[in-house]
Amino acid sequence: MSEHLTVVDHPLVQHKLTLMRDKGASSAEFRRLLHEITLLLAYEITREMPMTTRAIETPMEEMDAPILAGKKLALVSILRAGNGMLDGVLELIPSARVGFVGLYRDEATLKPVQYYFKVPEGLNNRVVIVVDPMLATGNSSAAAIDLLKQAGATDIRFLCLLAAPEGVARMKEAHPDVPIVTASIDRGLNSKGYIMPGLGDAGDRMFGTK
Repeated sequence: MSEHLTVVDHPLVQHKLTLMRDKGASSAEFRRLLHEITLLLAYEITREMPMTTRAIETPMEEMDAPILAGKKLALVSILRAGNGMLDGVLELIPSARVGFVGLYRDEATLKPVQYYFKVPEGLNNRVVIVVDPMLATGNSSAAAIDLLKQAGATDIRFLCLLAAPEGVARMKEAHPDVPIVTASIDRGLNSKGYIMPGLGDAGDRMFGTK
């Protein structure tokens, strides 16, 4: 992937996103829709994966058939909201290795504070997909990618549901080599760093913790 930003405007993605934005959607509906949208977005973010061929035998004849190359993909969730996107990608790529980065946002400074980091080994030989539903200020996402690069990752892609222009700009400044795939670029951030019009706090809506 070369473009820094891809907005997936597929009708099904946009339809499901509208249903998620509606404040009347239950936690169960929100989780189900997030799972379905993630599947569609994951299809886009994995479009350019390294390929090779393998000799196989079909019921008709032998052939050299295309197959994914290299080590198993690494999927890294930014806790806790990122976990809502894990299953969607794992359904598409069940063999992926999974890691977690725990960051919380200091409400006074809006800066990320790390509290957990556990990722698969050999990141330098893996495509790494980072998942977090919201790219708001971009500070947590940029910090998570800093940690992954320190752990050896070189081919990193970022998958989110919604992004604010501020977050996209922050990521482009900090990590211009990391492409972003999202379903929407929203208007911007409010004074508390929430995406507008957005869909509220993805973690709270997913887990029912208001």
